[in-house]
Amino acid sequence: MAYVSTSQMLKAALEGGYAIGAFNIENMETALAVVAAAEELKSPVILQTTPSTVKYAGLDMLRAIGFTAAARASVPVALHLDHGESYELAASAIAAGYSSVMIDGSKLSLKENISLTRRVVNAARQAGVPVEAELGRVGGKEDDYDGGAGGYTDPDDAAEFVRATGVGSLAVGIGTAHGFYKSAPRLDTARLREIRARLASAGLLLPLVLHGASGLSDDAIVECIAGGICKVNFATELREAYTKGVRQVLADPAVYDPKKFGRAGMEKLKEAVMARIHICGSAGRA
Repeated sequence: MAYVSTSQMLKAALEGGYAIGAFNIENMETALAVVAAAEELKSPVILQTTPSTVKYAGLDMLRAIGFTAAARASVPVALHLDHGESYELAASAIAAGYSSVMIDGSKLSLKENISLTRRVVNAARQAGVPVEAELGRVGGKEDDYDGGAGGYTDPDDAAEFVRATGVGSLAVGIGTAHGFYKSAPRLDTARLREIRARLASAGLLLPLVLHGASGLSDDAIVECIAGGICKVNFATELREAYTKGVRQVLADPAVYDPKKFGRAGMEKLKEAVMARIHICGSAGRA
């Protein structure tokens, strides 16, 4: 259908009470599998790349993969920079043609985070690219990102942050973490509802984002969406699904054609993405 920004799809999710799945991709195969799942379920979808993946393949290559997958698709597809670690990386992603970027200043003080985020928002506005920011740190480790023990988002800070930056969406810390969980996390959904209420009362209501969703139960994700989450990020479980498919085929020593184990990985990944699209409630929303 189209290579689009995240603005319209997240606005529709906010108004409709569902979420858009944002799925981290690593290469052509993972991108095609995510889009194939979205097409089968008639769902808008967000492809994401981390700074580590950018170092691996390059912004231009990843943008080409995302754009081509979108051009062939019958559903809206956005390409998003996940956990942009600097103004320079975010600006480079915008220049390369990404349709959405995240700037993650969550390790900084509130004042420094506002300053950095505002700078990226101003640069992105000129290109018509929406910006996601993070307030309150999502814990855990993913690629080069290390959120440590994490930290919670203060509802009062959230209102100040959104007002000062003009950001388009906000990732919040409510107890999730990147990577797989050793035990079920205790999510502070009351805090999530309070953040949403504070923003709404200030006339600043915007899509909220949940990072670290791999390994969360279906019920936990649904509860978060009911509390105001409009974008849910998935990464670790996708890598596991893709790798499982590849390993099954490579168990046969006679296989040496990359297309064979690539297709197997894509099929497992597609199944995982379809399951998460159903939980997000975005099936049939394209």
